[in-house]
Amino acid sequence: MNKDFQANLKLLCSFYKSISEVCRRLEINRAQFNRYLNGTTFPSTNTLRRFCDFFGVEVEEIKLPHQQFQRLVQVKPEPFNAPAAPTSDPALMYQQRVMQMGQKGLDKYLGYYFEYYLSMAYPGKILRTLVCLEKHAGKTYFQRTERIQKKGRRHVFHGKYKGMVQYLSDRIFMMDFETLTEYEITQTILFPSFKNRIDCLTGLRLGVSGSGERMPCCTRVVYEYLGQEVSFRKAFKLCGLYDLDSDEIECGIRQNIRNDIKEDEWHFRARF
Repeated sequence: MNKDFQANLKLLCSFYKSISEVCRRLEINRAQFNRYLNGTTFPSTNTLRRFCDFFGVEVEEIKLPHQQFQRLVQVKPEPFNAPAAPTSDPALMYQQRVMQMGQKGLDKYLGYYFEYYLSMAYPGKILRTLVCLEKHAGKTYFQRTERIQKKGRRHVFHGKYKGMVQYLSDRIFMMDFETLTEYEITQTILFPSFKNRIDCLTGLRLGVSGSGERMPCCTRVVYEYLGQEVSFRKAFKLCGLYDLDSDEIECGIRQNIRNDIKEDEWHFRARF
């Protein structure tokens, strides 16, 4: 297990500029951290939980065999990390152009959110997921993490989506892909916040249901801002399926994700 943990920890550190940055943000001694990376020491339970909260993984996950862990975290695709190199390939030129545009004005949106919408796979249920927006090498990325446990079932299903964020002409565009099966791409468009303090962002989300029919669906969505630093483990435990009238979901959020259409509306529209 030590060898797997050592490899998994190195993989998580590879998402950052340097080991020094990780140690600085974790507020841990570099020499001590090197012992964990070298496999000579295994962290205590409390330290291990700190690592998992920081990297956004579960304690059970970071102990998995390395190949299984690699598939779980799904290292960002090469275009997300690679510097833009000159190319004559129209597809690559377009991809690089999309990555470069719309990065101004996103800094204030970095951090963690609860995402709420009416589940596509479980009709009649509200799904709450955990979303994290981060910036790396001048580009803004995000991860959505799902936790679904059916009523009366012990097994918990996890889903992870990763993608990029652009801010174009007073709208926030987010496109991601499902990293575990690679069977799904979704797009979310949000209204920005014009206040100094971010509270909730509203918009629309387009994707396919996770059920067998894979029906294309559009649903209203609310992003509830949690802050730039949270306990991933505690926040993630609150994610899952909720009843439409659940008191655990704020009344205003339940109202804003209703998928009703007014008589004078010709299209399914977001509600600001």
